[in-house]
Amino acid sequence: MKWTGKLVGGVIGAAFGPWGVAIGALLGHQYDAHTDAVKQVRSSRSSRRGGRRSSAELGAVSDRFFATTFQVMGFVAKSDGRVSEAEINAARGVMNDLKLEPMAVRAAIDHFSRGKRPGFDLDASVLELRRACADRPDLLRVFLEIQLDAAIAGTDLQGPARAIVQSIATLLGVSGLELVHMEAVLRIRAGASQRRQDGSTSGGGRRAASQPAGMQLAEAYEVLEVAATAANEDVVKAYRRQISKHHPDKLQANGLPESMLEHAKQRTQQIIEAYDLIRERRGLT
Repeated sequence: MKWTGKLVGGVIGAAFGPWGVAIGALLGHQYDAHTDAVKQVRSSRSSRRGGRRSSAELGAVSDRFFATTFQVMGFVAKSDGRVSEAEINAARGVMNDLKLEPMAVRAAIDHFSRGKRPGFDLDASVLELRRACADRPDLLRVFLEIQLDAAIAGTDLQGPARAIVQSIATLLGVSGLELVHMEAVLRIRAGASQRRQDGSTSGGGRRAASQPAGMQLAEAYEVLEVAATAANEDVVKAYRRQISKHHPDKLQANGLPESMLEHAKQRTQQIIEAYDLIRERRGLT
């Protein structure tokens, strides 16, 4: 893999303090990688703009998405020279979360193994996916979210994993700030899930009033990507925008593999949960 351009790190402490993580943001761009990506997708984007994909094209996108997802996951896991038990469990956790059928699990493992092999060309693989999804940026966001999810579970984005994920985001045309938001939302979901598990095993009695259950209010605003001081109508607009972006039916119609729909369903459920919490606290009908 070619590493060029300048990554300028930034720590956003105040915004993400509740999760106890320092989220590195890209304040600059990897200009050469971004330029290469733009050149390689420009012609395919212009040829597809305004048209509908055939079933064969959607099938090709779906196959490419599935293969690239697990190949890149394998590459990231092996980036520090070895694949740890935690990274293997993280990959299997993704497969479990997606509720893959046994045949799909075997295919996912084969792709993961291919990504671990010496000589795997990460840039070429990611750019091929971007070409296939040139007019479907929502699919590329799902792809990046899945990579982040696996990397957080496997290494907490320590070691080379964070820099590689940032490089992938640049190749896909995803800004540093959007990547930061994706990471925050995924950490919110993991934290809420852990709090529910802790609550369900804390003695079986009524939860103490001071013990948080599921998502917290500040997290809900982060999920909707709207300020806590926003007007009610802006909150509603933010909710509708997020639902439109992540709705499983829309993503599947754009070529998201059926095996990946569970991720979209979980993100949609998180958005609904966030909106319901805000609506309840604001007294909205």
